[in-house]
Amino acid sequence: MKYNQNFKISQVTEKTLVIGVDIAKSKHYARAFDWRGIELSKVVRFRTDKRGFRRFQEWVEEIAAETGKEKIIVGMEPTGHYWFTFAAEINRIGMMVVQVNPYHVKKAKELDDNTPSKSDRKDPKTIAMLVKDGRYQIPYFPTGTYAEIRKAYEIRENQLTKLWAVKNRVRRWFDIYFPEFTQVFKSWEGKTALITLEKFSTPQQVLELEAEEILNIWREDVKRGVGIKKAQALVEAAESTVGIQEGLKMAKHEMQCILEEYKLLRSILDKTEQSLEEMVTSIPGVDKALSIKGIGIITVAGFIAEVGDITRFSHPKQIQKLAGLNLRENSSGNHQGQTTISKRGRRRLRALLFRAILPVVANNSEFKELHNYYTTRAKNPLKKKQSLIVLCGKLIRVFYALMTKDVDYSPEKMLGDIHRPKEMTKAA
Repeated sequence: MKYNQNFKISQVTEKTLVIGVDIAKSKHYARAFDWRGIELSKVVRFRTDKRGFRRFQEWVEEIAAETGKEKIIVGMEPTGHYWFTFAAEINRIGMMVVQVNPYHVKKAKELDDNTPSKSDRKDPKTIAMLVKDGRYQIPYFPTGTYAEIRKAYEIRENQLTKLWAVKNRVRRWFDIYFPEFTQVFKSWEGKTALITLEKFSTPQQVLELEAEEILNIWREDVKRGVGIKKAQALVEAAESTVGIQEGLKMAKHEMQCILEEYKLLRSILDKTEQSLEEMVTSIPGVDKALSIKGIGIITVAGFIAEVGDITRFSHPKQIQKLAGLNLRENSSGNHQGQTTISKRGRRRLRALLFRAILPVVANNSEFKELHNYYTTRAKNPLKKKQSLIVLCGKLIRVFYALMTKDVDYSPEKMLGDIHRPKEMTKAA
């Protein structure tokens, strides 16, 4: 749904009670104003629990009854995760919940007292004044399967972050104790390499065994892809290692701890991705999106997790703005600055789309041809990165068409941009 400035301002009338709330961890502060900015009550402080929320509700309803207000808008800054429970409670009791940009609050707080000071009593007024002027956003609260998908994808992202940290610790361990290990095994995450790290990770442990003994240990769990040459290469690497020779007992223990953490994270990640895939396939239009060569189930899952119910948008340009891929002009008078993307909105969605477009351009002939056209056309050719960003917007439009209109993916329509190029030509 599109919310322009006029729509937002029109929500605040003579019958509207505007509440500004400064969100904190344990206590919130609130102030009430009318549509002109006249304060209607003293500041109220309430705790972040059921009793506190009930006190806030009674305070708001009492002011509304005394002043004859029929509509209530509660504005707040999205402060960390502390606003989640409060917003959910306000939404439940039927009040309109909106958010203001923390950057706007920071810039606007000097308008009243000409000082940049910050306080729990001052900020609610600044927030309320921004809401009164229509400078707010209406947050989206996913429900049902969409809420589950968003949470599952968030868990996946957190586990991936932890997994990369573990992988970095493994690489550090190799650099210190056994740098030659990565010359024997292309990937330490392979089954044979993991068996080696679990049973004889240090060079000294390797040298305690013959090549034939190492091979026999491997073949207890791995039947193919290993031979005596690999075992001999491992022994030779251990003999010529430049890894340090002290503290090896604890070095072995450290590797065992890291591997246990690695296996746990992999198990959690695999289960999360399995649940994610099962939920995503129930969303209408997902099968159409997966028909695009180069697009996988995790990419579609991430897109849905960030966007939510795509049918709530009336145009794909709104999703581009949500991702921060809309254009930002930088010009004044005769000066024409570089046009760039805004980079506002959901950063994770923007990153997801950029990571997704790389394999799509590499493996999908239509996107590859478009990329080549954008970068080599005679008039206003784009740089490679600019072209990729334009194609991110194109991918959004394709997803939107497939998932809202229930149509099949058409390579011919994709290539239509070569003859009728879009106006989005100076992204960065």
